[in-house]
Amino acid sequence: MCQAGEDYADPGPREPAPAPRPRGEQKCMKCKEGLPVVVIRAGDAFCRDCFKALYVHKFRAMLGKNRLVFPGEKVLLAWSGGPSSSSMVWQVLEGLSQDSAKRLRFVPGVVFVDEGAACGQSPEERAQTLAEVKRILHRVGFPWHVVALEEVFSLPPSVLRRSAEEPGGTEGTYKVAVDTFLHQQHALACEGGPSPSHGEEPLCPPNTQASSPHPGPAQPPTVAHTAALSRLFNSVKSLTTKEELLQTLRAHLILHVARVHGYSKVMMGDSCTRLAIKLMTNLALGRGAFLAWDTGFSDERHGDVVVVRPMREHTLKEVVFYNRLFAVPSVFTPAIDTKAPEKASIHRLVESFLLRLQTQFPSTVSTVYRTSEKLVKSPREGCAAGPPGPHCLLCLCVLDIDTDDSATAFGAQTSLRLSRTPQAECGTPSSPCCAPGRGQACCGATCGREEAPASVIDQLCYSCRVTMRDVPSQDSLPPYILAEAQFRRQRDLAMREVQEYLIVDSDSEAELGQS
Repeated sequence: MCQAGEDYADPGPREPAPAPRPRGEQKCMKCKEGLPVVVIRAGDAFCRDCFKALYVHKFRAMLGKNRLVFPGEKVLLAWSGGPSSSSMVWQVLEGLSQDSAKRLRFVPGVVFVDEGAACGQSPEERAQTLAEVKRILHRVGFPWHVVALEEVFSLPPSVLRRSAEEPGGTEGTYKVAVDTFLHQQHALACEGGPSPSHGEEPLCPPNTQASSPHPGPAQPPTVAHTAALSRLFNSVKSLTTKEELLQTLRAHLILHVARVHGYSKVMMGDSCTRLAIKLMTNLALGRGAFLAWDTGFSDERHGDVVVVRPMREHTLKEVVFYNRLFAVPSVFTPAIDTKAPEKASIHRLVESFLLRLQTQFPSTVSTVYRTSEKLVKSPREGCAAGPPGPHCLLCLCVLDIDTDDSATAFGAQTSLRLSRTPQAECGTPSSPCCAPGRGQACCGATCGREEAPASVIDQLCYSCRVTMRDVPSQDSLPPYILAEAQFRRQRDLAMREVQEYLIVDSDSEAELGQS
């Protein structure tokens, strides 16, 4: 314990720092022979061949140890044109080639979502971007689908309904699928027919439909849909809400493309760095109950379509180096937060915080990412993607707000109503009554005009309710969201009307009947 007046000896001379090793003497840490071209972390120097082997091994190992992608299964690759998703498409392309040691056995397709209208691009800029996108897609050779974000205004309400079909992902079913695929390959080889490759008509599993090698883009978006989408994003107050709304609409559109064309898996190109940022961002946005689905390897919330993230072991630094060394093509498209200041949104603030911390402490991203691996999918009532309980209208996760009496529901609804409804005098309606014959103002319980917006809010989770606080008018949302909200509200009203006529067995009667 330190004491006043105590004498301390002077510290000894510090040892001089070791001299830096000459570049000519440094060798690859794996093969010990080649000259290093990439330094991933401090002291981790790799030559070109060893770095490629490590990069490919991470991708294959992530798919191999989870065993969710079956042989012959149709998999949709969500390609945004960025470095991570471009590297993912390139990994699949090389894995399906004849020269690959362990060939991938699924049937890939690529989807690209044009978000130019939401990001403020001009028609000329969007046309130039689409031309570059098509050039790369023709070079890749996979079946591709180019869709515009404006197509969300023509989606059916069924895209927000969870399919009753459960994806099979057990060990036994995977082995059976591998044996069946190998038997089909052997039968084709005996008959002398060509083995299916990514450029030919694939062998499709049951309950799927084959698409043409190059379906091409659909009809260009209409002017009305483009104006409606621009009006929706221009009316949103904060950049945080714009980014969340864009992610939600993009996910709905990709899900619709996957269901229409028979894809049972969707591959996302989220890297380790991106998932670490997403984990911290979702915590700040109130999505702590759904982190295992938002950042895990697999996301089964949709039922018939499973989202997988095979790039989650690759850091952004590794992705950039790989794309640079092996000339992986990509397309630069300005995002909705391009050139935005650091504190413009929660996403930008968390991203700048983590990346700045990563430069000082190189294990920051990996520590946050390893934390996300320990999250278990065990929310209330079993599974967040399971049938029990209602699901959120936007993110499609199970509602984390039980009743209107809960603290989270009260806080979200109160803040939403206070931010929208101007304070009116007591007993004076803020707008003309929609039920004049009933003698009640629009604030009454039987008013139909005020029930429609409330039906959307009541069907959202806590995070989505807070997000919708910055959307001034719910009428500007795509029609399929409003139609599904109206359908759920009418179904709940019908259930309440017939609830008193239903005969429910007590526990003792149920046990007696089973015995």
